[in-house]
Amino acid sequence: MPDIVIPVVDFAHFEDGSSPDAIEIGKQLVQACQEVGFAYFRNTGIPQAQVESMFEWSRKLFSLPIETKMLAPHPKEGWKHRGYSGVGREQVSQMVFDPSELAAIRKQTPDFKESFDVGRDNCPRVSNVWLPEEVLPGFRDAASAFYNTCRQFELEKLLPALSLGLGLPGGGEFLGNYHQDAENQLRLLHYPAMPTEVFASGERGRIAAHTDFGTGTILFQDDVGGLEVESPRGSGNFVSAPPIPGTVVFNIGDFLMRWSNDTLKSTLHRVRAPPNDGTGMIKERFSIPYFMSGDRSLLVDCLPGCWDEDRPKKYEPVTPGAYIDMRLDANY
Repeated sequence: MPDIVIPVVDFAHFEDGSSPDAIEIGKQLVQACQEVGFAYFRNTGIPQAQVESMFEWSRKLFSLPIETKMLAPHPKEGWKHRGYSGVGREQVSQMVFDPSELAAIRKQTPDFKESFDVGRDNCPRVSNVWLPEEVLPGFRDAASAFYNTCRQFELEKLLPALSLGLGLPGGGEFLGNYHQDAENQLRLLHYPAMPTEVFASGERGRIAAHTDFGTGTILFQDDVGGLEVESPRGSGNFVSAPPIPGTVVFNIGDFLMRWSNDTLKSTLHRVRAPPNDGTGMIKERFSIPYFMSGDRSLLVDCLPGCWDEDRPKKYEPVTPGAYIDMRLDANY
C-alpha cells in the first residue's frame, strides 16, 4: 500500500458551525480521521503570536536549573498530570489487546524528555502545580491563557466539526456536551540536545511508537521536526509529519476510536531524532501538545451511527475518567 498523505483541513470558513461550509469541513475532518487518524489544521483562530510566545516561555522554563524546576514537582500519582517531570520520569506505554484483555507494555528505556503539565485553574480534583511566581514571573498567566485559547478552539470549532462530520444528533453540539467539565492537559515538552551516537543505531528515538488515549490531541511543533506517523496502520512503516508553517497537527485518541466503534483511527506515532547535521549533536526540540478528554463521570456508549446489526458494538460502555486514569498510571 502507498504511504499515507496527511491531509490539511482549513477552518477558515467554519464560522459558528451552522453554514454548509462548516458541514463540508466536518466531513473532510472525519474522512481524514477515518483514513489516517491525523490531519494538519489551518486557520484555527489560535493566534500565531500566542503560539510563538508559549514556545518562548517553554524555553525559559526548561532552561532553569533542575532544583528550581523541582519546586513544582509532578505528584507521585500518575493520573495527577500536573507540574514538572524530569528526564526519565515518564515512560510512554502502549496498550494492546492480548487477546481479550488490555495489557500495558512498558519500554525498557525511559523517554529522554522533560515536561510541564497544566490544566484548567478551577479543577477541584486535579490542581495545577505552579512554580513560585518570582521564579518565572508571568509564566502562570501565559500558560493558563494558552490553555484557554486551545480550549476555545476545541469547543467552538473542533468538536462541532467532528459532530457535524459524523452526522451526530443535535448538529455540532453532540460531542461538546460530553466535554463541558473535562480535565484536559496542556503539556510543554523539551527534548534536550544529545550526542549523535546516542541515536546512531536507529534503535532509540525521543518517544517510542504509541497512540494517545483521550479524545484527541492538538500538537504545536517547533521547526526541528521528528514526528512520524505509521502508514498504513499496522504496517510498522512510518512517514514524516514535518512542521508546516501556520498549521497545527491533530490526531484521534484511543478513547474516541473506541467511542466511534473503530470508525475513527487512533494511529501509532513516534518522535525520532533529526538527521546528523555534522556538529556531532542532535538539536534540542520543543513541542506543545494539548490533550482532550471527555467529562470524567459521564457513561459513554457507542456513538450513534457507528454501529448497526451488521456492525455490532465492540466495546462496553465506560466513563472517560476510569479509562484515562488507567492509561496515565501505566506511564509512571
